[in-house]
Amino acid sequence: MSYREGRFWQPDVTVATIVVDGGRLLMVEETVRGRLVLNQPAGHLEPDESLTEAALRETREETGWDVRLTAFVGAYQWKAPDDPDGREGRHYLRFAFAAEPVSHDPARPLDVGIERAVWMTPSELQAAHARHRSPLVWRAASDYLAGRRHPLELMLQVA
Repeated sequence: MSYREGRFWQPDVTVATIVVDGGRLLMVEETVRGRLVLNQPAGHLEPDESLTEAALRETREETGWDVRLTAFVGAYQWKAPDDPDGREGRHYLRFAFAAEPVSHDPARPLDVGIERAVWMTPSELQAAHARHRSPLVWRAASDYLAGRRHPLELMLQVA
């Protein structure tokens, strides 16, 4: 049965932040289903939160870095593979932002599951593709590296 026939369907709305400093990208190592993977600082949009607020919050919670958003990189839709237990893979709608670091609080506890924040060169990140949490990691990074930038004003929260 499709959603048009009455089945409720809703993608997970997430944000990711591509933080760049001196040619290096701020990444997080996180444990997901017992596997250590790489991701941008990223997470789910919370109720009553704008996309840009979510990007700033997730970056702070996962890395201890406060950042300044500089551009909107893109929106990405992806369906995760089905789980080994037979559950259908989740659908994600990710909004990726570019940012520059402002300040760091090394004493700030990181979110549960986050092992550490790590700065990587683009070639180091690309070489570690087998550890990427999803194909969204490199796609957003490569779009940023290719110069894809859109004004933040595209992100409108209508009250």
